[in-house]
Amino acid sequence: MTQLPDTPAASPLPDIGQITLHELWASLKAGLHDFRRAPQFGLFFSAIYVVGGFLMLWLGAGHVTWVLATSLGFPLYAPFAAVGLYEVSRRLESDQPLVWRDVLGVVWQERHRQIPWMGAIIVIYFLFWTFLAHMIFALFMGVSTMTNVMTSYDAFLTADGLTMIAVELAVGAAIAFLLFALTVVSLPLLLEKEIDFISAMLLSFRTVQENFFVMLVWAILIAVVSLIALAPLFLGLMVALPILGHATWHLYRRALYDPV
Repeated sequence: MTQLPDTPAASPLPDIGQITLHELWASLKAGLHDFRRAPQFGLFFSAIYVVGGFLMLWLGAGHVTWVLATSLGFPLYAPFAAVGLYEVSRRLESDQPLVWRDVLGVVWQERHRQIPWMGAIIVIYFLFWTFLAHMIFALFMGVSTMTNVMTSYDAFLTADGLTMIAVELAVGAAIAFLLFALTVVSLPLLLEKEIDFISAMLLSFRTVQENFFVMLVWAILIAVVSLIALAPLFLGLMVALPILGHATWHLYRRALYDPV
C-alpha cells in the first residue's frame, strides 16, 4: 500500500521492561511532583470527571435511561482527558513550555488518530459490563421481583442477595482488571508513538502479563484511591485523578523502552 505524503511513518513497537515496586513508588512520587508543578492542568482535566459525575446525578436521578445515557459519555471523553495529563507530564519531562493552547491542541488533534478507537472500545466494554451486571442481578434476585430494591435493602441481606453482591464484585473486578491491562500503557503509548490501537492494547496486555504483581498492585491502588476520592461528592477526584494520571505516564516510561 502506498503511504500518503502527510501520513506519519509507523513507529516500531517498544520493548517491554521489568518494573519493580520501587519503580512504582517512584512513578507515584513523580506524578505528585508533576501535579504540584502544573496544578492548573491537573485540576482542569480532573474537573471533567467531577462535573460529569454531578451531571449523572442531576440528569439521571431516578431515571435509568438518563443514567445510562450520561454515563456513556464518560468512556468517550475519558481517554482525551487522560491524554491531556500525559501530555503535561511529557512536556515537563522534556522541559517544553506548558501553554494552554499547545496542550489542548495536542488533545484536539488526537481525534484524528487512534484515541477515538480506544474510546469506542471502552464504550463497548462498558455496555457489555452493564448487560452482564443486569444478568447477574436477574439470576440471583429474579425471585424477588415484587421487592422494590431501590427503597428496601432487605433483599440484599438475604443469602441470594449477599451471593449476588459477591459475584458482582468478583466479576466486576476481573472485567475491570482486564480493561486496565488493555489500557494502562496503551493510552500513553498512542500519544507518543504512531501505533495502531490494537497493537497498543496487545502490547499493554503483555506488559501487564510480564509485570503481573506490580501491575496488580497498581490496579488495586488506583481502585482504592479512586473509591476513597469519591466519598466527598467526587471532589477528592480533583486531586487523585491528576496524580494517578501523571504517575501512569511515568510508569509507562519505566515499563516500555525503544528497541536499540
